[in-house]
Amino acid sequence: MDSVEEMGPVDYLVIEFPGNRMTGEAFPLLVDLAERGIVRIIDLAFIRKETDGSVVALELRDLGDEIDLSLFEGASAGVLDQSDLDEAAGVLDPGNSAAVLVYENLWAAPLARALRRSGAQLVASGRIPVQALLAALDATEGTEPPGGSAAA
Repeated sequence: MDSVEEMGPVDYLVIEFPGNRMTGEAFPLLVDLAERGIVRIIDLAFIRKETDGSVVALELRDLGDEIDLSLFEGASAGVLDQSDLDEAAGVLDPGNSAAVLVYENLWAAPLARALRRSGAQLVASGRIPVQALLAALDATEGTEPPGGSAAA
């Protein structure tokens, strides 16, 4: 793995699969992003939250034969530990499974390196849920003055 000074921002996702229904449809898209150098998969783990609230780490072979996940064999760098998986499971409904993905945004690495060289540092980060963005856009639709844009 590159040194911290060379890396782009690192994010994580917890993707819940209700009722353990994992179709695998999105996994080729993730592979495509990695192959094109847009992201680097640092760690990928699968978990299930049992109905009693306990958390079980799943092996790729535990996910069934209907999904070919062999291309993710060895994708784990060991960044995620049991406490991370327990924390991720906190947002899951009992009886559901999830993929926990840690990835580097390779597309942003050159910008991050340039900012670090200039002494800048990232002091906050966040994500706007699509539903919140759509609600904000819907709320602004009625605020445009008659006859033109508000930014005229």
